[in-house]
Amino acid sequence: MTRRPPTLPVLFALTLALASPGRAQAQTDAPTGPVLTITEPADGGVVSGAVTLKARLEPETPGVLRLSFTADGQPVCSREAPPFECAWDAGSALTPHHIRALLVMRDGRRLVANVRTKGARFAPGVDVEVVQVAATITDKSGRFVRGLGKDSFRILEDGVRQPVTHFIGEGTPRELVVAVDMSGSMEEAMPACRSAVKQFLVGLRPDDQVSLLAFNDNIFTLAQRETDVAARQRAVDRLAPWGGTALHDVVLRSLDLLDRQRGRRALVLFTDGEDRSSHATVADVERRVEMSAAPIYVIAQGKGMRERELKRVLDRLADVSGGRAFFTDSIEELPRVFAEILEDLASQYLLAYDPANPLRDGSWRAIKVEILGTNPHRVRARKGYRATPRRKS
Repeated sequence: MTRRPPTLPVLFALTLALASPGRAQAQTDAPTGPVLTITEPADGGVVSGAVTLKARLEPETPGVLRLSFTADGQPVCSREAPPFECAWDAGSALTPHHIRALLVMRDGRRLVANVRTKGARFAPGVDVEVVQVAATITDKSGRFVRGLGKDSFRILEDGVRQPVTHFIGEGTPRELVVAVDMSGSMEEAMPACRSAVKQFLVGLRPDDQVSLLAFNDNIFTLAQRETDVAARQRAVDRLAPWGGTALHDVVLRSLDLLDRQRGRRALVLFTDGEDRSSHATVADVERRVEMSAAPIYVIAQGKGMRERELKRVLDRLADVSGGRAFFTDSIEELPRVFAEILEDLASQYLLAYDPANPLRDGSWRAIKVEILGTNPHRVRARKGYRATPRRKS
């Protein structure tokens, strides 16, 4: 009796039976073929914040046209050759995500792989245990003072002296987030802005971890804790102006990224306009800054200089955090401003102490940093912090 070939529904059922989470096999008549696998994140895992999406084709096969990643239905990146990797920001909330990889071969074959991560019932919070304070010291002439030791500092919280338990000098690596406005109003200024940002990134230490965020109506992660100078430069080239300005949202996202890390850290924020696209409010941002140990360096142009209320907000964010606000007349001033920020960052000290007041009542605690000795000094540091209650697990 002649055997009939399997029908299309049977072939489809066999394909489903052979598939597994995170893997997809080429639909071909050959008994074996290239297999696409998502290796990160793991199927069923939990992710948040900066994540690297990774996929692998086994065996490696010539003729790949491109591989594209999507997360929750939104495009993330495309790669034309291995390694098939790209940075993705999963956000601060521990929510489920669907990651999909689509590989297209030059002969028309398409391979698909999927993973689904899980959510959790809690999100990272900011607790008061060891309070960190970044401090920059200048003399009466405005020159940075370097080479100070732990015993040169005194910290007061609400007027009560606190013993310095941790100290990091000014010559150590840093964790930085650089957030650049790429809204439509930046179109004419974008070439000069890219050049200035590149110059700033080149001036950083090789071991500094740099995350580059771009924002308009949305927030895009262009580089994630990158130490390679060439990779940082390529990330800057991806800045392209369009859309509105989600300034408040990008500040919250940046501080979430920074507060997951230890050591010296800072946010460098460039914007030329007022916020028109954020979900978060000014009050949300101000409360979040009060809980963060990261200094904020704001560079404002355009409406950031002219609008009184916006200027007040930007000034306050920088002042409360212990950073600085720069209001520039023209894009040509950016290299000078970025150079000042570089010198400022290079001169920072990081101090920490266990607060003598154990209450976590949500109150504001004022911080004052002093330099011991007779020579006059100017200290720039965070003005205080919000003693938030511990989150219950």
